[in-house]
Amino acid sequence: MLKIKRFWIVGLGLVFLVSCSTTKKTTVLQNPQTVVIKPSDVVENTVVQKDTVSLNKQINQQSSQKNTIDSNIALSSDEQARLLFNTGIHKEYDFAQAIHYDWRKPSYVMIHHTSQNSTAQTIRTFQLPHTKVSSHYVIGRDGRVVQMLNDYMRGWHAGRGKWGQISDMNSVSIGIELDNNGFDAFPEAQISALMTLLDTLKNRYSIPQLNFIGHSDFAPGRKDDPNVLFPWDKLAARGFGIWYNESYLMPAPVTFNPYDALKLMGYDMKNPEAVIRAFKKKYVRTDLTGVLTDRDKAILYDLYRKYY
Repeated sequence: MLKIKRFWIVGLGLVFLVSCSTTKKTTVLQNPQTVVIKPSDVVENTVVQKDTVSLNKQINQQSSQKNTIDSNIALSSDEQARLLFNTGIHKEYDFAQAIHYDWRKPSYVMIHHTSQNSTAQTIRTFQLPHTKVSSHYVIGRDGRVVQMLNDYMRGWHAGRGKWGQISDMNSVSIGIELDNNGFDAFPEAQISALMTLLDTLKNRYSIPQLNFIGHSDFAPGRKDDPNVLFPWDKLAARGFGIWYNESYLMPAPVTFNPYDALKLMGYDMKNPEAVIRAFKKKYVRTDLTGVLTDRDKAILYDLYRKYY
């Protein structure tokens, strides 16, 4: 009898608890002041992204078409770049574009003279298949600037040579050709246009001041451009290349090694005499022998102290 009473009491207690709990919840839900939180429609309707990527159809189509282009048709530089870009996409794999990457950008500027008679002649030279030479810009005597390659493309202007540890200068530089037969002075309009272009390139690609060089710096003995009349001092005053303090030159100390200084600047010292001629053509301009005088050493020492 006692067991039956206990079960009965426990049963009544459970009914009472359930009843109280239900009443409280109902009261709360029915309270008009209470904000009812509902599942967001955006969340509910969002399709769950599976852990996979699908092939980009456009890239797939472009890649599949690369083999259908007639190799005998001359392509523009933009078309060639697009073709090369497409060949870098492997259509047999899925493709998902990453957002962290860099384009290859130039870190040097190399200045040339054309050794030809007109801007038009140089442009034609760079468009003939057999010449195998090109440059990014050509600047006429009248200041006209013609861009012939995208800055990010690798031009064929430097050739064999070395500057510091760089032997493939074409891959890291922009080439600028100045319309000049190799002997004439450079007109003011031409230099002014060059300065404007250099300022744009320096700021756009963060090119250091020391990285504006001539072709003869990179290939002494093989190349002599730009010629001895090129105003490197004016360029250096604007932050393009280097120059020494002409008003105050200190004699180089006895312990100063000019060959080590030239190597530190970037010159390839395999042919010291050719390097000295290239150095003197750029900074001395009068005596172009392959021997360093005391004044030549003073100039080199000043550059060494000032920039290196």
